[in-house]
Amino acid sequence: MSDIMDQIKEQIESNDVLLYMKGNPNQPQCGFSARAVQALMECGKRFAYVDVLSNPDIRSNLPIYANWPTFPQLWVKGELVGGCDIITEMGANGELKQIIDQAVPDEA
Repeated sequence: MSDIMDQIKEQIESNDVLLYMKGNPNQPQCGFSARAVQALMECGKRFAYVDVLSNPDIRSNLPIYANWPTFPQLWVKGELVGGCDIITEMGANGELKQIIDQAVPDEA
């Protein structure tokens, strides 16, 4: 159990922008993940992802780690931003692009 918690912590700390989702950005496996990916893609920056369907230990332990019951989960600079509704709302009002731009420096 602690190994998987350490793995989750390491993933979150080593990626400026990380989306825990069902499927992958090219083939989301649920509508909520698809909407979250769409909002992130519109920010125009690269982001990391973890497919919780192919990582059942992460799928079962991340809600405990995050104290957030559902997927997707967006993490920016080690902080939980939220799930699909929060991500899409922030995408619509421009907040998401602001935090992503701050988290991810422009590539040279």
